[in-house]
Amino acid sequence: MNRGKMNPQGTPGLYAAAALLRLCLFTCFPGLPDLLTARVEISTPVTSFKRLQEGLFLYNHNVSPYDGGVYHQAPLLLPLFSLLPDPSNYPIFTYILYIIVDLLSAEALYKIAESGEASASRLFTSRRKDRRWSGYVVAAIFLFNPFTIATCLGRPTNVFTTCAILHAIAKAISGNPFTSMLALSFASYLSLYPILLLPPLILLAYDRQHSSKRTSSLLQFAGVNVALVTFCLSTLFLVSYLLTGSWEFLRSTYGIQLTLTDLTPNVGLWWYFFIEMFDSFRAFFLAVFWLHLSCYVGGLSIRVRAQPLVVLTLLLGIFAIFKPYPSIADSSLFLAMVPLYRHVFPLLRYSFVTASTILYSTFLGPAFYYLWIYAGSGNANFFYAITLVWSLGQSLLVSDLTFAVLRDEWEIERPEMVGKEIRQI
Repeated sequence: MNRGKMNPQGTPGLYAAAALLRLCLFTCFPGLPDLLTARVEISTPVTSFKRLQEGLFLYNHNVSPYDGGVYHQAPLLLPLFSLLPDPSNYPIFTYILYIIVDLLSAEALYKIAESGEASASRLFTSRRKDRRWSGYVVAAIFLFNPFTIATCLGRPTNVFTTCAILHAIAKAISGNPFTSMLALSFASYLSLYPILLLPPLILLAYDRQHSSKRTSSLLQFAGVNVALVTFCLSTLFLVSYLLTGSWEFLRSTYGIQLTLTDLTPNVGLWWYFFIEMFDSFRAFFLAVFWLHLSCYVGGLSIRVRAQPLVVLTLLLGIFAIFKPYPSIADSSLFLAMVPLYRHVFPLLRYSFVTASTILYSTFLGPAFYYLWIYAGSGNANFFYAITLVWSLGQSLLVSDLTFAVLRDEWEIERPEMVGKEIRQI
């Protein structure tokens, strides 16, 4: 184990191996990308590559991409993909784009790990801070995670959100709040939910300011950065309006997530619940579900103020479970952040149960979906039941990591309790 020492010489080889693996899978199994693109575990109504192609076709023929009611993604993705050759005839260029985005995400994760922020922040230093993995190991875990590879092959557009979030965190840690807020604005523009990461990201950027440019007032620093994010998002919306010629993209891109008008099955908890929901109660439970998703932000930011990176990690895990249209791409982002906390792994209580639950649902999820959709020997309850198990596994990991981090803090405050059993009440 490399205990925190940088190993930049090995990263080009790591990135080359990861890129080569993806390129081999793309080229040696030409039917695999389309197969994975159609999987509900990978593609959702707001990230699907097939829906992106539909919107791109309309855009290239001077028709509003939102007219067909199929495309629900950000307008600025259209000019980006219109620069590439037709994926059906020359898919290699699209493959290379997604491989590059994965490598950029890994590079940001590498910088986050090498900073040591996970174990030693401005306000807290763990007594186990030397027990950490190097950025090389953390980046390798991300790049060779089967969920990450499957996401790259399936080509959903939330890989761009993942890349933007990781770069926002990396830039905040490196003392560049402007670039950090710009990256978060882009992530929020693409997927809406990253805007909830703004409070802990501001705290992280405030703690990691350069001494020569330090702002002493947290409120002043927060106000400036909130204004910056507002300006960036307003600019992106204005450019989107000029591109599409109307504000229809707001309803089609963000309204669908707020109102859940597309009930296509996915690995989340919302779709089945709202299929069974009476229309008279729909607005109330939409408000409850969104309130539940957002209420963790304030509580975690206050309780774990000394470790804002922990707050960001836990929120990413919560979003992977409770957002309206989750996929394994969201889970791969959360799982990429977990290795940063190698120092608290000995304090985890349910590692085996958590790993078993996630693996169990990973293997049985596709089987239950097949029984429901293709074999006709099951119903929606089959697939929804396994998605509940999937969510349970992630919930166990989030709660167990929360316990380990708080226990680590508590042992600093009460050193006489190190190694002793405690009872959680």
